[in-house]
Amino acid sequence: MAGCSEEQAADYRSILSISDEAARARALDRHLSTRSYVQGYSLSQADVDVFRQLSALPADSSLYHVARWFRHIAALLGSPGDRGEPCGPHASKGRRVQPPWSPPAGTEPCKLRLYNSLTRKKDVFIPQDGKKVTWYCCGPTVYDASHMGHARSYISFDILRRVLKDYFQYDVFYCMNITDIDDKIIKRARQNYLFEQYRERKPSAAQVLENIRAALKPFSVKLSETTDPDKRQMLERVQHAVELAREPLERAMHAGLPREEVDSRTQVLLEEAKDLLSDWLDSTCGSEVADNSIFSKLPKFWEEEFHRDMEALNVLPPDVLTRVSEYVPEIVEFVQKIVDNGYGYASNGSVYFDTAKFASSEKHSYGKLVPEAVGDQKALQEGEGDLSVSVDRLSEKRSPNDFALWKASKPGEPSWPCPWGKGRPGWHIECSAMAGTLLGSSMDIHGGGFDLRFPHHDNELAQSEAYFENDCWVRYFLHTGHLTIAGCKMSKSLKNFITIKDALKKHSARQLRLAFLMHSWKDTLDYSSNTMESALQYEKFLNEFFLNVKDILRAPVDITGQFDKWEEEETELNKNFYGKKRAVHEALCDNVDTRTVMEEMRALVSQCNLYIASRKAARRRPNRTLLENIALYLTRMLKIFGAIEEESSLGFPVGGSSTSLNLESTVMPYLQVLSEFREGVRKIAREKKVPEVLQLSDALRDHVLPELGVRFEDHEGLPTVVKLVDRETLLKEREEKKRVEEEKRRKKEEAARRKQEQEAAKLAKMKIPPSEMFLSESDKYSKFDENGLPTHDTEGKELSKGQAKKLRKLFEAQEKLYREYLQLVQNGSLL
Repeated sequence: MAGCSEEQAADYRSILSISDEAARARALDRHLSTRSYVQGYSLSQADVDVFRQLSALPADSSLYHVARWFRHIAALLGSPGDRGEPCGPHASKGRRVQPPWSPPAGTEPCKLRLYNSLTRKKDVFIPQDGKKVTWYCCGPTVYDASHMGHARSYISFDILRRVLKDYFQYDVFYCMNITDIDDKIIKRARQNYLFEQYRERKPSAAQVLENIRAALKPFSVKLSETTDPDKRQMLERVQHAVELAREPLERAMHAGLPREEVDSRTQVLLEEAKDLLSDWLDSTCGSEVADNSIFSKLPKFWEEEFHRDMEALNVLPPDVLTRVSEYVPEIVEFVQKIVDNGYGYASNGSVYFDTAKFASSEKHSYGKLVPEAVGDQKALQEGEGDLSVSVDRLSEKRSPNDFALWKASKPGEPSWPCPWGKGRPGWHIECSAMAGTLLGSSMDIHGGGFDLRFPHHDNELAQSEAYFENDCWVRYFLHTGHLTIAGCKMSKSLKNFITIKDALKKHSARQLRLAFLMHSWKDTLDYSSNTMESALQYEKFLNEFFLNVKDILRAPVDITGQFDKWEEEETELNKNFYGKKRAVHEALCDNVDTRTVMEEMRALVSQCNLYIASRKAARRRPNRTLLENIALYLTRMLKIFGAIEEESSLGFPVGGSSTSLNLESTVMPYLQVLSEFREGVRKIAREKKVPEVLQLSDALRDHVLPELGVRFEDHEGLPTVVKLVDRETLLKEREEKKRVEEEKRRKKEEAARRKQEQEAAKLAKMKIPPSEMFLSESDKYSKFDENGLPTHDTEGKELSKGQAKKLRKLFEAQEKLYREYLQLVQNGSLL
């Protein structure tokens, strides 16, 4: 540490003698202002002594020299309270060092939470193995066409899967099964087979009527025993349709109509009575079916249709697909181990799960998902299947709550060899064996529809944990909500469903997905015209934004022109942009709440639209880079959700997925040239006053280009906006515009007609001389004075003064009108 001159030492002694700290600081500042104070100057012991006398940095901000001096010494020595000597090479040389640094407090990162049916609350999602996620999803039972109920489940899980994989960056291994062995499949395959055989025999009309009468007897019993209102309504519809088709055939036979007419009505009846006759034929002849190939042909056909439907909906295929028919050996081994572990028992060739034994075990729990449903015999029997709830089968169980792991096959059913005799897998065991084989003793996520919770998923959990002897086969159970049609539950068994193919005839896969995104994946979704109209409007709203941004980006600018100075509007929009991104992230962390995400995205687009409009109103160019960044963000989110399936750098793609080239980048330069040429022609036509050219220009915009999927938007004082839009959308817009214009024209004509009628009525009234206006009202008055004013009513009573006064006012008003009329006649205005 360097010394100091006698003069400096005297100054410091004088400063130290000042008792008031504020005054001492001011004196020190005056002294330091006379010194050469630059980085690297040597400290004296006097500096240190004075520094030790200060308790802290002086609060007076005007003491600039003291502040610099204080910070410099504090960096070397620490705070004034630290009485130790400076040490280290830097301090000894009197050099400055970096001040201490503290990291920002920051905010707690948002954690993904999923609604877990095992806890009935949102739990923080923690995979068992780092970022890897194992996921098993219950697939369809393939015996009929896939419907919108299937779409509800598989689109919802596709969205969740994409979000976990592409947004949260999890490594998702997704497995799904196909149930191709099941009571429903067996029964439907036999019914179809027997009915086709029946038709090939070409039964007479009399035979058909006789068979239908026989089929209606057990059907009527079934109807009378059905208590479920939805099922009862379905059965009544079938009965009513058969009766309506039967009566014309009976009348034709009774009247002796030609054979061709009778045959035609017979075919109509057969078609209407297909379900009725199929069920009756199966109950009487089903056990005689020996052709096992029919039990594989039916599910193979419908599985192919299912995959086509999923592809059309842009649902990603699973990483691995399992079929029950391919895993029978694994299922047999799975059942055997459950028996060996003491939780299953054989009975009459079948094997059942011992629910009481399992529930009494200290390390196991039965009914984890829906404990209140345990013992619900109706649900349990539905889970066992129509072919497995006979009195004989039910008597084989130790408890009514037990369920089949393996079913002994009866005549007319497919079978496989096993230690208990020929049989087939139970429904619940299929998923346990296939998922256990691929994913092991514990998976991260298991998914399925809400109606599978009990008994299917509860039984899956029980038999799997009985096999693995653990209590954690599934960590997170996700269940998608029901889908209703205009408030009514959709069900294949109730014949109340809309197939995916039919739905796609009305709306695109994107529109269906947007409708699902606008609702919570775990809640009931009502598939209705209102729901789809909201999705269509949302798609149109976003698409218009994307088209506007593309138009802005196409405007020619030099390289430096791409980076305009940000003003208050850009700063505010950017602030809102980052706020919306944060809100979207928080919503996705909150059980993948796509409904809130879609609303936040809508709000962001609305803010952008206001910004663009304000810029255009001020004849100023919107900031290209900012709008492009927002549009790219929205595009990325829609891609993550699967709402943009094709390769598109910004917004919805043009031309569809079948287009091999980028239609927009190919044709837009030509359209831009056409737009500029048209604008130049319009300008000349206005200057030269050539309306025919302007009409042709409008016809090109309104009639020719929409047929090609091109929209020109003219704005006063601004360049024409060019947009590529789906042709059907433009044609619908054109028709709607025509409808609106026609409605305006009709209303205008109606207003003109009413005005003309009012004027005619007024003129007719004006023509009446005041002396005659009351004479025709003989039903009110019986006497009049010389001017035509009434004096007595119909009963001969003289009118009161009040009545006379009122009539006098009407008389005077008519006098005025009549004078106006005479004036018009005199002036010739009525000619």
